[in-house]
Amino acid sequence: VQLQASGGGLVQAGGSLRLSCAASGGTFSSFAMGWFRQAPGKEREFVAAISWDGGSTYYANSVKGRFTISRDNVQNTAYLQMNSLKPEDTAVYYCTADTHLSGTYLRRPEYDYWGQGTQVTVSS
Repeated sequence: VQLQASGGGLVQAGGSLRLSCAASGGTFSSFAMGWFRQAPGKEREFVAAISWDGGSTYYANSVKGRFTISRDNVQNTAYLQMNSLKPEDTAVYYCTADTHLSGTYLRRPEYDYWGQGTQVTVSS
């Protein structure tokens, strides 16, 4: 399975970005999908996750109400819509996929597959 993240960039505080994660090489509709991020000098942290059917979503408290995760099982793509961005959202964002994790385990960095990361920079 290969994951290709895109959509990162430089944006001013209060702005929006939409990240995409295109999957290939597997049955996308069987994967739970997640997004993690890592800022310089900090540990990788959970951002959001979505179940294989899109029926359940999970968010870190720091992004709840501002970010929305979604998926398109026809296009084999997951998305992270990021609104009201803050400088503290600056990080490399990684998309992830797994066929076994579910529920609260989706918040853990235990996914089988990871994308290469896309840089998000929010200026103040």
